[in-house]
Amino acid sequence: MKFDPLANPPFARFIACLLLIVSVFSVAAEAQEKPNFIVIFTDDQGYNDLGCFGSETIATPNIDRMASEGRKYTSFYVPCSVCSPSRAALLTGCYPKRVGMHKHVLFPLSDHGLHADEHTIADHLKSIGYATACVGKWHLGHQPETLPRAQGFDSYFGIPYSNDMNHPDNKGKLKAPSDELWLDQKTAVTGWKTPLLQNEEIVELPVDQRTITRRYTDKAIDFVTSNKDKPFFLYLPHSMPHIPLYVPEDVYDPNPKNAYKCVIEHIDAEVGRLMQTVRDLGLSENTYVIYTSDNGPWLQFKHHGGSAGPLRAGKGTTFEGGQRVPCVMWAPGRIPAGTSTDAFTSTMDLLPTIAAITNTELPENRIDGFDISSTFNSDDTPRDEMLFYSANGRLQGIRSGDMKYLEITPRKNKKNPNPKTRTHLFNLADDLGEQQNLFKSEPETVATLKARMLEADEEITTNARPVWRK
Repeated sequence: MKFDPLANPPFARFIACLLLIVSVFSVAAEAQEKPNFIVIFTDDQGYNDLGCFGSETIATPNIDRMASEGRKYTSFYVPCSVCSPSRAALLTGCYPKRVGMHKHVLFPLSDHGLHADEHTIADHLKSIGYATACVGKWHLGHQPETLPRAQGFDSYFGIPYSNDMNHPDNKGKLKAPSDELWLDQKTAVTGWKTPLLQNEEIVELPVDQRTITRRYTDKAIDFVTSNKDKPFFLYLPHSMPHIPLYVPEDVYDPNPKNAYKCVIEHIDAEVGRLMQTVRDLGLSENTYVIYTSDNGPWLQFKHHGGSAGPLRAGKGTTFEGGQRVPCVMWAPGRIPAGTSTDAFTSTMDLLPTIAAITNTELPENRIDGFDISSTFNSDDTPRDEMLFYSANGRLQGIRSGDMKYLEITPRKNKKNPNPKTRTHLFNLADDLGEQQNLFKSEPETVATLKARMLEADEEITTNARPVWRK
């Protein structure tokens, strides 16, 4: 007589339990192979605007804790010093020019955006089973064909462009920033017609900018909590501290001189709430969190803008203050605590690094980023150069190793109809503040760097891919 194990109830229950245990361990093993990723991307935050990066006026205990438990990146760059190009680079691993997003920022009347055929971090992770969400400022196109759900994200909640822009034509807005706006926080809803989107629909017009940082965090926490049992990718690009500056009433400091400080400290508190959620859910050992900024500080707005500290200039320039940004990477057990590296790295490197961490292949589309996972434990980096483009997409320079070459031609205007090109060569190892111009004393270095700059730009120009157009 043939033995039927399922006809024996105790044995059948044993087999069922065994299969359940195997299944649980299989799911756990898969989760370990697929760590979670959170990218927090602030807007216009300067290199010096965190305690762990040297600020003596802004208190950021939560981000400082991330640094003490993780790793500071002190030579971390964005490939452009304004919003839209910088965001395109982070998500695609490409120079903005390669994906057609290099010609300054998008506005409410812009008729183009990041093409959905581009392979983003969200596309990559979604293809291998990740839950994906974008919560915050998008600024890569506000048409349905270019919004986050066309770019690999399961959901979107946020402002589609900068918080100083008005729906639908950018008209009728207040002039920002000003001490008067900070003193009258009601202008957050009376002075702007900035929309808040849920997926592709406007759900609030105007959005109450006083609460937006906190509401982004609420949505982020909801997403992390809902997806705690499966791998997830959260992209959290905060709208602040881009002007105009607003905060909730319970953290408001009425002194206009403290406006920027107040906003950064509020962001830090909200980062703390999100990080505590990660810890409370037991996700610390399986989550990478990256905190950085989309470009340097908007210095012309003084106490409504930030500080680049030891770096030269700020937003809108190709000097270090425009494109070298604070960066903290946190992954307990994977990235050593309380460490710092000066490894030459960029937001373009995040996509290939995430692909390497998840042991997955990228598509054949050419990108400009590198796998920088080696920098988690050393200063060795595969990146040895980076091109510098102006806010309007004009080629202006290159960094190769520690040497940086710039040639900057000011815009023509009535006062300066024939502007002269200003040429610079800096050794960043000895001159982080870019004060000692070596252009005349090292002509061979200048010639070598200029030739390489033009060669690399020619390849990008030849192989550039189109944006989506309406």
